[in-house]
Amino acid sequence: MDALVRPQAVVFDVGNVLLDWDPAYLFDTLISTAEERDWFLTHVATLGWHSMQDRGRSCAEGVADLTRRFPGSARLIEAYYERWLDTIGGTIEGSVEIMSRLRAAGVPVHTITNFSAELWPMTVEAYPFLADFDIAVVSGEVGYIKPDPRIFDVLLSRSGMSAASMVFIDDRADNVEAAAQLGFHALRFTTPEALAEDLAALGFPASAAATDPAVQA
Repeated sequence: MDALVRPQAVVFDVGNVLLDWDPAYLFDTLISTAEERDWFLTHVATLGWHSMQDRGRSCAEGVADLTRRFPGSARLIEAYYERWLDTIGGTIEGSVEIMSRLRAAGVPVHTITNFSAELWPMTVEAYPFLADFDIAVVSGEVGYIKPDPRIFDVLLSRSGMSAASMVFIDDRADNVEAAAQLGFHALRFTTPEALAEDLAALGFPASAAATDPAVQA
């Protein structure tokens, strides 16, 4: 990362930065005990399996493959994508507010998200602020998932900006490290409050005090 280059744009992850995503939200309603739910999500509908859909495999193919291996869990497996929106607990409101402040100030706001190309449109429809990105790099559309450097290269190519001119925000350490290795200003997301402070330190109007005239007065 070139510390002399002041970043001009902000790149958000979506899951667990802007949206509170956890498959347990859905499966708590379908599986009677936490132990059974955890076993299902650890051994059957794993994040590794889900990531194949994020990489571009169709949801139907993913479900068919998994039900062949776990026929006794067929209905639960089918529910994963039939009730996809129920895996989302809602927005992480403080993060969405930061995104809104940045956009209001004219800061380019992008996303690089590991997301199925099939599930992305319905999620944008449910959470319309996701349509507000200047550039959205969706893994299922490009065939790469973070932390593969090639998905970051897609954003660099589409934006015409350098990595050093952008801040990348993600909740996963491996994705943050990959971005840092490519030269992004990389921030590990913990809370909206900490994110606002980190962005303010880089010169962005991320806090309410920076954008609210009443607070400034």
